[in-house]
Amino acid sequence: MEKEGPPLIEFRNVSKFFGSVIALKDVSFKVDAGGVACCLLGDNGAGKSTLIKTLSGVHRPSAGEILIDGKPVVFDSPRDAMDFGVATVYQDLALVPLMSVARNFFMGREPSRKVLGVNVFDSAFANRVAREELERFGIRIRDAGQAVGTMSGGERQSLAIARAVYFGAKILILDEPTAALGVRQSANVLKTVLKVRARGVGVIFITHNVQHAILVGNAFSILNRGRSLGFFRKGEITSEELYNKMAGGREMADLQTELAEMEDALSKAA
Repeated sequence: MEKEGPPLIEFRNVSKFFGSVIALKDVSFKVDAGGVACCLLGDNGAGKSTLIKTLSGVHRPSAGEILIDGKPVVFDSPRDAMDFGVATVYQDLALVPLMSVARNFFMGREPSRKVLGVNVFDSAFANRVAREELERFGIRIRDAGQAVGTMSGGERQSLAIARAVYFGAKILILDEPTAALGVRQSANVLKTVLKVRARGVGVIFITHNVQHAILVGNAFSILNRGRSLGFFRKGEITSEELYNKMAGGREMADLQTELAEMEDALSKAA
């Protein structure tokens, strides 16, 4: 249930230019408090990658502003974004396959304990926390000391998400988390997203998969060639309308007719 008050994060007429190239132009959307997932949809080349980098502090906007809890902020680096509680899980996940689950979970934030006056990695604590946090998201592992490379793609996504939430993410940006996954693994990741929402974390779910967006999102923004085609609450737009906007305004019926004609022509040529 959404809470009253300013949005957790808001993009207000944000543009990003690289010389004469317009990567983003007047993009606006917001993520309200109370466990809201805003899905940013767009096909390849729509500007999703630039948007992610602007959200996460890699790029500064050329115009417009970013607001956190209603206050304008400037991210000079990804560290600045993280200090405001904005965490990003990229497609490559930033995991090391040959390292253990626990080591990956605490990478860069390793817990330590004193042994003969020397700080050493506290493996018992790390293993316990990693296992417990993964179980919160429905991922059960035999041993937190096992290599991440033994996990499925969906389990790795859930590990990266659980890690971000554990370390205090208030706003979680997910970069195409289901793009390279099969049906079952995608379903597990979508369940993880819903559990993140249930914990009150705002989610920005970047995807080109309308079906996945509809399943986990309660707000939608569509990008097309760097421009926003609107911001919609759940119930204000149908899945077919989302498809149409992603397709540049062409009706799905027209696209289906065109594909059917191409298929017929190919079969006749054969």
